[in-house]
Amino acid sequence: MWNWIVAILSDPNTRWILLGCLLLGFSSGIIGSFTFLRRQSLMGDTLAHAALPGICIAFMLTETKSVGLFLFGALVAGIIATFGISWITRYSRIKQDAAMGIVLTVFFGIGVVMLTRIQHGASGSQSGLDKYLFGQAASMVMTDVYVMGGVCLVLLIACLAWFKEFKLVSFDPGFARGMGLPVGMLEQLILLLTVIAVVAGIQAVGVVLVAALLVTPAAAARCWTDSLSLMVLLAGVFGALSGATGTIFSTLVPNLPTGPVTVLAATVLFAGSALLAPRRGLLARRLRSMQAKSAYLREEHATLQTLSAQRAQQERGEL
Repeated sequence: MWNWIVAILSDPNTRWILLGCLLLGFSSGIIGSFTFLRRQSLMGDTLAHAALPGICIAFMLTETKSVGLFLFGALVAGIIATFGISWITRYSRIKQDAAMGIVLTVFFGIGVVMLTRIQHGASGSQSGLDKYLFGQAASMVMTDVYVMGGVCLVLLIACLAWFKEFKLVSFDPGFARGMGLPVGMLEQLILLLTVIAVVAGIQAVGVVLVAALLVTPAAAARCWTDSLSLMVLLAGVFGALSGATGTIFSTLVPNLPTGPVTVLAATVLFAGSALLAPRRGLLARRLRSMQAKSAYLREEHATLQTLSAQRAQQERGEL
């Protein structure tokens, strides 16, 4: 087993991909916990799809394939998308889920149009923009891992610094507003951190699948605990395990993409959690249901026996 692990990690490129996916999964799981609890699971998907036109515009303006410029354009587009969602929700009667759906489709439609135009251009075949749809973790280098590490550190520090505030905003924003907390600013901060996590994960997982790393580890962690601090930690661990699993399997099996396998690994973790969790798992709930039914039947049987005995005594007394 140890020799097998050493053989996998002997390749420097594999080490960078493994470390990058570990950091990506951990940071996505942490910030995704607050998005999940605020019932904004569609937000990550919206921001990921909204990043595509930002990437295309960055290429059209510079005519160069620069990962840094692509990620900067994605970040700007994601921030614009968050303000668009807030504006639609605030100045219309449209609810937030509908607003996210509108922004998702509009931005992604614009991005696909731009991408098609770029691909038919003179330098379109060299742009590599199509890799950002489904990700290309194999193209990670040392600088990308440094970026992942920086993103992970920023998200971890922000969640530790504003943990109590994020907790109040996630569970009871009305109470948080009554305590004088800047709820609107905190909500925008959570959205900004979500944008950063999404943008960091686009290269590895792609705009189509990156939302799964925000939602699935958090949903799996929620099955195991009612404590927010433990849930955030478990979500980060589940995300990191998913990233490591995706890297290892894609290394062992030729032509197997890392991003989709990472998402599938997160899905397997969620399925196992939903099935085996001691309190919220399907098996545990089924067992409790069977135990309650058995206890009810025993109690009903004992009641019937008592009534039967009382009736027999009454009949003997009458005789």
